[in-house]
Amino acid sequence: MTAELSDLTAFVAVARAGGFRDAARLTNGSASGLSEAVRRLEARLGVRLLNRTTRSVAPTEAGARLLERLGPALGEVEAALDVVNGFRDRPAGTLRLNVPVSAARLLLPRIVPPFLAAYPDIILEVVAEDSFVDILAAGCDAGIRYDERLEQDMIAVPIGPRMQRFATAAAPAYLDRRGRPDHPRDLLGHACLRGRFSSGAMLVWEYERDGEVVKVEPGGPLIVSVGSATELVVDAAVAGSGIIELFEDWLRPYLDSGALEPVLEPWWPSFSGPFLYYPGRRYLPAPLRAFIDFVSRR
Repeated sequence: MTAELSDLTAFVAVARAGGFRDAARLTNGSASGLSEAVRRLEARLGVRLLNRTTRSVAPTEAGARLLERLGPALGEVEAALDVVNGFRDRPAGTLRLNVPVSAARLLLPRIVPPFLAAYPDIILEVVAEDSFVDILAAGCDAGIRYDERLEQDMIAVPIGPRMQRFATAAAPAYLDRRGRPDHPRDLLGHACLRGRFSSGAMLVWEYERDGEVVKVEPGGPLIVSVGSATELVVDAAVAGSGIIELFEDWLRPYLDSGALEPVLEPWWPSFSGPFLYYPGRRYLPAPLRAFIDFVSRR
């Protein structure tokens, strides 16, 4: 081959991770070893593949073209090698999942421990983020998302509760001080604790009752990044800073303890539960196949 497979694999890992240190952490290798492999590959091909600065590493145009072609090819190599897994008593290897923060917080804690106990030779790596990503380009085997964010060419398997609700709540002290809303439009006169997507768009609060749908874009004293700073906005709500809207399951312990009081509960909207999604390849990696079977049984 023109280039060693290990050097190509190192380049893909660094390009996807955006840095040598992060790639080393993900591959259980060393940053210096990855750097030497990429330099060796660039010397062999006679072209620079990565632009390196003190802050980041990004593919050049040539590197981006190579990465685009290498991703699927290396995936096929891994799939071919994984065929051997079928001859083992127990599946082994690494399973990489890309999931929203809400799934990592609410869904996976009930699935991961029994799955790891059932498959001790599998290493599960979970990347939690709320932006929609190309799971293959990100180096993941599968992801968890809701149906409105699924790509059309993916296979989707239901995982977790099939119906969920968004809940609105506030600390009783706040509601005693500011009053209790009777209609979603009343939220416009309240301090609401809001979320912003990584795209910059603000999270719209939506309600439904007896066929009437109301969308509200309230104001308030706190804005956090959706997903990554959710615990901060929950703590602020409990402390009486304002009204919060979040997954009912996330707020349930606070509602049950009385730390938060339901607001506009008859208006809380329901939505379908999440899906495990993955590419429709002929040969699935053994760890992913085991996880799909495990989820289906549950």
